[in-house]
Amino acid sequence: MNRIKDVNLSKVHVKDRFWSEKQRLIVDVVIPFQEQILNDEIEGVEKSHALANFRIAAGLEEGEFYGMVFQDSDVAKWLEGAAYSLTVKPDMALEERVDAIIEVIEKAQQPDGYLNTYFTVKEPEHRWQNLQECHELYCAGHMMEAAAAYYGVTGKDRLLKVMERMADNISEQFGPGKRAGIPGHQEVEIGLMRLFHATGKEKYRELAQYFIDERGRNPDFFKEEKEKRGWEHFGIEPQDTKYNQSYAPVREQKTAEGHSVRAVYMYTAMADIAGVTGEKKLLEACETLWDNITQKRMYLTGGIGSTGDGEAFTIDYDLPNDMAYAETCASIGLAFFAKKMLNISPSNKYADIMERVLFNGILSGMQMDGKKFFYVNPLEVNPGVSGVLHGYKHVRLQRTGWYACACCPPNLVRLVMSLGEYAWSESEDTVYSHLYVGGSAELDKVKIDVESSFPWEGKVEYIIHPRQQDTIFTFAVRIPSYVKKKIIRLNGDDISNCIEKKVEEKDGYLYF
Repeated sequence: MNRIKDVNLSKVHVKDRFWSEKQRLIVDVVIPFQEQILNDEIEGVEKSHALANFRIAAGLEEGEFYGMVFQDSDVAKWLEGAAYSLTVKPDMALEERVDAIIEVIEKAQQPDGYLNTYFTVKEPEHRWQNLQECHELYCAGHMMEAAAAYYGVTGKDRLLKVMERMADNISEQFGPGKRAGIPGHQEVEIGLMRLFHATGKEKYRELAQYFIDERGRNPDFFKEEKEKRGWEHFGIEPQDTKYNQSYAPVREQKTAEGHSVRAVYMYTAMADIAGVTGEKKLLEACETLWDNITQKRMYLTGGIGSTGDGEAFTIDYDLPNDMAYAETCASIGLAFFAKKMLNISPSNKYADIMERVLFNGILSGMQMDGKKFFYVNPLEVNPGVSGVLHGYKHVRLQRTGWYACACCPPNLVRLVMSLGEYAWSESEDTVYSHLYVGGSAELDKVKIDVESSFPWEGKVEYIIHPRQQDTIFTFAVRIPSYVKKKIIRLNGDDISNCIEKKVEEKDGYLYF
């Protein structure tokens, strides 16, 4: 199987009229600003305490846990974004601060590999008892992603080893012949697949697939879990199996249901696993769910999840502008899903949506000064109604400095700083250009420079530098479905005039 793979982010250099300014803002302003928030150094915004939680869990300072039960995930996503930023602008001081945080995280890890500050500091007797609400697996998944990212950028494996030990702890708890279990909020599946890609260890892919295969096998799992433990955290009713996508086995799910972020995170992992294993039934489920989202349950901006009631999908074509939820994280998750589908079957049906959410549903989540953020992204606001009346209280008129549940701001950072991975893919014999991002990509067989005037103009120029003079490969360039007229010139000549143009168009990609 000639598998398509992500490019090494350190080999892609973004130099683009549009995106370079966004990345510069994040490097110079947003990452330091968010680090200060995580350290409770910014007045007038929602308190985080997330880094202090790790120091307390590590025994480095006294105090109580503060924040959401999944507060650890804010640190993980910030670490991942900081890792990617080092490929854009090397910063030894930042790298040293990241290393120091990783050292604290390592000290917070328990002797058996367990890592979660809430249950280490506050409720150690309740570990692994409330998968539905308490998100231990979710936090672990995000930290696995951070570990894989930092290892990929710097080659440093300290955090990677920490999260391998945590993955082993999870494996000791759950799996065939052990306890049944699925995460209430999907994410660990993505994190385990990142560990698999970083280390090549099949046990991580197998554990990720276990969580995917197990979901929906017993729709009453969370109900039975609640009855067994006899306590609750948020008070979420386990009977709503569509909310957490456990109403049916994933291969039988035909429509995007429930909490939109949980859904697209799960679909991302499903697509990643299908791409590795080649399983047709899992891929077919991904294709069906993709079509349902993008054709019937998505806003013009690429926003998904139209209701604040459960931050969820509703029914086909229910997309009110003024009551839109369209969480920033949900659009980010849709971009994740798109890229994994592109790595299986390059088609502009995936790349066009990925482009749409990058420019619209995601960037709207951050103010242009980099210091205020939208969690909810409405398409229409009405003063006196939005944020006030029942049904509209989730809609804010202005962006906010931080949130008690601050999943979106660092999530946006890690996506925009890893933009190069979304622009390019490569297989053994083909290089794929998915987005018109200016800069350069140093790939296995070739270096490609890109001059792009997108999005203001549709002019894009690729300059090809083969590694060796006799290198043979195919170069595939996306042609968006919205393009009405295209002109392709090869070495200055319109390819329609070339006798041996050797160009094929398939699924919205031109193959040279």
